[in-house]
Parts: sequence; structure tokens; C-alpha cells
Amino acid sequence: MLEQGVLFGFLGLGVLLTFRFFRFPDLTAEGSYPLGGAVAATFLVADVHPALATLAGAAAGALAGIITALVHTKLRVNNIVAGIIVMTALYTVNLRVMGRANISLLRAHTLFDRAEPFFPHWPTAWVVITVTTILLAAIALLLALFLRSNLGLAVRATGENPAMIQGLGVDIDRTKIIGLALSNALIALSGALVAQDHGFADIGMGTGILVTGAAAVMIGEAIYGDGGIARWIAATITGVLLYRLLVALALRVGFEPVDLKLVTAALLLAALALPRLWKRA
Repeated sequence: MLEQGVLFGFLGLGVLLTFRFFRFPDLTAEGSYPLGGAVAATFLVADVHPALATLAGAAAGALAGIITALVHTKLRVNNIVAGIIVMTALYTVNLRVMGRANISLLRAHTLFDRAEPFFPHWPTAWVVITVTTILLAAIALLLALFLRSNLGLAVRATGENPAMIQGLGVDIDRTKIIGLALSNALIALSGALVAQDHGFADIGMGTGILVTGAAAVMIGEAIYGDGGIARWIAATITGVLLYRLLVALALRVGFEPVDLKLVTAALLLAALALPRLWKRA
């Protein structure tokens, strides 16, 4: 549970950018998540260093986000439709990148394999948790610093009040491109790390992933409430961990793996409805 939670932490941060800060329901995530896994797996099978393969997966996700932003800003396509168009195109792109529906990494050296000598006699799961937690903490810190910078404030303001920020002379098309690129880079990074942990990349690994990220953000919001940047980031990571815990508990009490999408939908509905019902009561 903890292992999957920290791996999905990057996904949560990426969805946080678009879903909460940017007010952009970006469906590109359904394609950029497996794209990160596909690119990383392809590079790993070709004996590229795992760190470079992982960065390549994140860069591919950033490129997907840029394309979605360009379709939305330059062609003036509705944001949801722009995400659907790119998500649909990425299905074929992912197949082309992998050359088939899935790639096995059982014979490839992953980022976690390279880290094992630094943690002798540790179980593999704890190596994954430790390495991912260190990386997640570093990226969360960098994200918080970015969102407090002048450019980060412009990105946040674009989501909150685009008319006002445009009136101040900010190019909102540029801030949308930056926001979507950063969001999908984090989501693809999650896909790249999950593929290395699971030992394979699969064309269907992104199905429903946006709902997972949204559920994590909403669960964190229900617990922490509104707050500053650090609070939002902490809430999202907490929400991801709690989401994975609830999914694990659902399996433990007798739900089948085929029921997980129903469980995810129920958790998201509960995260949306319970705070409102509590206030009303």
C-alpha cells in the first residue's frame, strides 16, 4: 500500500496543478501516464541508464502537455476536447513507442535495481519506498518553490482569474503551456516509476488514472481544507496514501480486483459529497 502510494504521489501532484490550481480538467493524463512508462521501458530495454530513461519518460509527458496546451490556446479548442484529442492520439503513439501492447522489464536494470547496493539487505519494497520518497520530497519542494515564484504566481492566477492576469499584461497562453507541460511531466514520471516497479509497461496502464488522481486531491482537500501551497501539496500526498489504503482495505474485505473502478468512483463521490453534507449538518 505504502509503496503504491508514494509512486502515485507524482500523479497526485500533476493532477493538483491542473485540477485545483489551473481549473483545467486535463484528460491528457490518461495518455501521458502510460507514455511515461512506454518511453522509460523502451529506453531501459535498450540499456540506457535508468535515470536518463526516467527523465525521458517525464520529458515525453511534458511534450504531450505542451501539445494539449497548443491545441487549446492556438486553435481555440475547448480544454476538455483538446485533452480528449491528445489522449486519443497518444494511444497510437504509445503503441508505436513500445512496438507492441506491453514491454517486460524483468531483464532490464531499473532505477530501483541501481539503488539496491546503497541499501544492502533491505527488502526490495523498502528500497522502492525509500528511493521514491526521497525523489517525491525533492520534487514537492521544487514545485512549492516554483509556485511561489513570479512565474508560478502567474500560472496560478491564470487558473483563478484569467481575465485579471491578462489585464496585467501576462501572456495566459504561455502560462497554460507551462502549467500543462509541468503537470503532464509529473504524471508521466509517475508512469515511468510505476512501470519500473511493476516490471512492465502496458498500453492500458493509464485507464482511469485521472479519476485516481482527482480522488487523491479531493480526499486530501476534505482532510486539510483550503490553505497555502505547502498545505495543498501535503494534502495531495496524504490523499494519495489514504486512497491506496482505502483500496487495499476494499480488497481485504472481499472486493475483487474487477471492482476497483467502482471503489474508486465511490471514494471520489464520498470525497466530494461528505464535506458538503458535514457543513450542511
